Amino acid sequence: MAGIPHDRYEPRTKSEKWLHRRLPVIGLLYDTLMIPTPKNLNWMWIWGIILTFCLALQIITGVVLVMHYTPHVDHAFDSVEHIMRNVNGGWAMRYLHMNGASLFFVAVYMHIFRGLYYGSYKEPREVTWIIGMLIYLLMMGTAFMGYVLPWGQMSFWGATVITGLFGAIPGIGEVLQTWLLGGPAVDNYTLNRFFSLHYLLPFVIVGLVAVHIWAFHTTGNNNPTGVEVRRASKAEAQKDTVPFWPYYVIKDLFALAVILAVFVAIVGFMPNYLGHPDNYIEANPLATPAHIVPEWYFLPFYAVLRAITFDILFLDAKFLGVLAMFGAIAVMAIAPWLDTSSVRSGKYRPMFKVFFWLLVLDFLILTWAGSQPAEGIVPLVSLLGTIYWFAYFLIVLPLLGVIEKPLPQPETIEDDFDAHYPPDMKTDGTRSVGDAQATPAE
Repeated sequence: MAGIPHDRYEPRTKSEKWLHRRLPVIGLLYDTLMIPTPKNLNWMWIWGIILTFCLALQIITGVVLVMHYTPHVDHAFDSVEHIMRNVNGGWAMRYLHMNGASLFFVAVYMHIFRGLYYGSYKEPREVTWIIGMLIYLLMMGTAFMGYVLPWGQMSFWGATVITGLFGAIPGIGEVLQTWLLGGPAVDNYTLNRFFSLHYLLPFVIVGLVAVHIWAFHTTGNNNPTGVEVRRASKAEAQKDTVPFWPYYVIKDLFALAVILAVFVAIVGFMPNYLGHPDNYIEANPLATPAHIVPEWYFLPFYAVLRAITFDILFLDAKFLGVLAMFGAIAVMAIAPWLDTSSVRSGKYRPMFKVFFWLLVLDFLILTWAGSQPAEGIVPLVSLLGTIYWFAYFLIVLPLLGVIEKPLPQPETIEDDFDAHYPPDMKTDGTRSVGDAQATPAE
């Protein structure tokens, strides 16, 4: 795996050999846990384990909630109240599921922006990046349909507004919207359709996650320097890497414990902080909320959607908004082909750093703009934020590769690691910091 020379699994006992010849599952597990991993990974590489935990949490709590939920417009809201009030531990299951979605998106945004900063989308990891973006799209679809299921006011009107966007697509819009809703408007057939897909898509995500892991195990992990692991020999590879077990497993579990402490505190003491109070009012098609707003993790792209308030030629503002919303995600997906710099990591790109942190700020501003009513200065802020988002990917990234002068990079991962953590010398002359194979003579 990863094309990095390392020790392979060798069955020792007769039972191990018997099983290995028929189903090499132990060998697969060994190669996964013992995969050589760059030894200079920082704390921004913890989000993979957080995402894995969140996916498992959402599936487990979701399966339990489904046992008590009724996907019918006359009973959905009451069934959620039944879960909260009458089912043993039902409140905990629902709050874990509800806030688990927020933790899921916090982790995925950190994961994405880490990849953008350290160039994890660059050759040879383009396929890994594309698969990751597909997972992100499925997460957004799953979360949106899950938000409709409680059948509160914000659920109903959010579904009405978002699905109405597809009707703006010229030619096929009306047919597509009717197919999506199951009828002419948001109603019982829509709820059933969304419930079915909300239950199905997480298992599709599991499959894509397996392919995602397979992909980055094939190419090997990126690292903060962007320098590849040396692969000429096992001895060289050992100087740049450590086994995933126990080093990064223990580190990831520690990070998970810290994140979970905060998560459990939120679930226990402020579970509705990120929700909307209107969703505790049963859906009423005759009463429109004063301000329809999606969940916080959709807000940046909701702001992009609302940023276009003008027609261009024969294209109306509504359709342009839909194009901009999906385009804002698409430009992230094609980042491997937009970034022309020969340097992978933003750590050694001084001009890139400035534009990248402006992108992070832009993302936060768009999140705020999406949460506000579209009045006053908000539409202008949304438009400016949208312009910078597209300019970063379509103009800044291609130009920086031509005009930027990067800083010197270390020759190897070992050099970078030793610069940050000078090896302590033991009495026998061997190194003691993650490199027991190396000696001063090396």
